[in-house]
Amino acid sequence: MGRHDSPQRAGHRRQSRWRQCWWTQCRCAEFRLATLWRKTMSAAPLELRGFSAGYSASEIRVADATFSLARGTMTALVGPNGAGKSTLLKGILRLTPVHDASSVRFFGEPLDRVRSRVAYLPQRSEIDWTFPACALDVVAMGLYRRLGLFRRVGRAARDEALAALALVGLEDAASKPIGELSGGQRQRLLVARALVQRADIVLLDEPFANVDEVTEQAIASVLQKLRGEGTTILAVHHDLGTVRSIFEDAILFNTRVLAHGPARATLADISVARAYGIVLEQEHAGRIS
Repeated sequence: MGRHDSPQRAGHRRQSRWRQCWWTQCRCAEFRLATLWRKTMSAAPLELRGFSAGYSASEIRVADATFSLARGTMTALVGPNGAGKSTLLKGILRLTPVHDASSVRFFGEPLDRVRSRVAYLPQRSEIDWTFPACALDVVAMGLYRRLGLFRRVGRAARDEALAALALVGLEDAASKPIGELSGGQRQRLLVARALVQRADIVLLDEPFANVDEVTEQAIASVLQKLRGEGTTILAVHHDLGTVRSIFEDAILFNTRVLAHGPARATLADISVARAYGIVLEQEHAGRIS
């Protein structure tokens, strides 16, 4: 305080400096957010560069995988049993040991920074279907990341969960215990839970495995709806008879990426597939062996 300053004038100066500092901090934060937004909007939803994963250092199931997915595309991950497809998905999501987490980027960022924009649909065999919950409860669990773990699910959230069940044809099973659902209904339930997460990219592990035709069509319809809204989808898939009708792109995989591109062209390269021990049957012939 100057010798001739009154306490009131000194207080005004301190308040003015505080306001200027606060304004500068706000502008800096706004600039950082704008920069991050531009970066994530222009970056690929998922990009791998030399990605390797496995359950131990001596058991590498995924080696040097490199690919990127464009925004709003549906890509099938196809390959023989034991090729490491599920390990790839789990490694991408840090659910299994990886050798370099920096080789995976979602929207140009590490997973931890954008986790709310990523949804994962595991194989239904990995779910405890004896858990005492109804179908609506399980779908509502997909809202916890947005609402908060300890926040009560209100009317609006409940209506959103019911709408997701209706999209997969399970509105009549909302109050049914999950243990009483059929295999196809369970798969549709998991898709409904992924729906309410409103993620920008969805990773699915065999969503069409061992389901009836009605369930297959319901899931395909939902995934195509998400794609139309700009969501990026990567799904492990086995049935070559439906790859081309459901997915626009395909990744041919056997511990590493063998080919990646439009599904029809990628799966037509039989010489490349056979060179790596993958036998591709003709159109509608069935599964990879």
